[in-house]
Amino acid sequence: MEVLVLGSGTSAGVPMIGCHCRVCTSADPRNKRNRCSVLVSYGGHRVLIDTPPELRLAVIANSVDMVDAVVLTHAHADHIFGLDDVRRYNTLSGRDMPIWASAKTLSIIRQVFPYAIDQAAADPLVYRPQINLNEVKGVFELFGRSWTPIYLPHGNVQVLGLRVGNFAYCTDCSDIPPGERAKLVGLDVLIIDALRPNPHPTHLSFEQALAIIDDLKPKRAYFTHLTHDVPHDEIEKTLPPQVRVLHDGLRINLPA
Repeated sequence: MEVLVLGSGTSAGVPMIGCHCRVCTSADPRNKRNRCSVLVSYGGHRVLIDTPPELRLAVIANSVDMVDAVVLTHAHADHIFGLDDVRRYNTLSGRDMPIWASAKTLSIIRQVFPYAIDQAAADPLVYRPQINLNEVKGVFELFGRSWTPIYLPHGNVQVLGLRVGNFAYCTDCSDIPPGERAKLVGLDVLIIDALRPNPHPTHLSFEQALAIIDDLKPKRAYFTHLTHDVPHDEIEKTLPPQVRVLHDGLRINLPA
């Protein structure tokens, strides 16, 4: 299994518009952060987690010529507004794109992208996404592997974390409740929300993320959804050796 990081930044992205801080103006490419997304590949199949606004640019930069399914964690703009770009994969594959998400997220997708849902009313000549919506009600199967949803609080929104094999992805959360932590035992790799050093009402801080990592004890862990508060290299200097910071373009290999 391989996990390719397409984006690791907060909802405003890094650099932020109109900001000239030392992170936003940094020459270190690890400080250039698209909105969050990863591509999970196994058995010749590629599953995209979230479709951020930079999706087209990210997949071109990383030579992602095909995606076979999409799983959405939640329906905030920074996680869904690139969904229109799956239409290119429709053209390349000749197939509808399976979209997996919670009932609430699917409801919002129907409102935001009605032209991709109402096929009967749509002009057949319009270049639009061809998507097939699937509700996540529990563990679901994708290409011979079980995907386990992890239910996470993100303010007043419930977000889906995801576990496949011994890899788990938990972005945009302010905690991992005890009952959900039980689903995250024995991980090789955990990617976890860690917005910034200071507390935030809807995201984990560095300290909070480290406390959860210490509790779950994955072999490796990575921070994601970072702001522009601290440069990449300075964050990593403060972390235990098994905890690193994601950067766009990083490829993480896991045992099959």
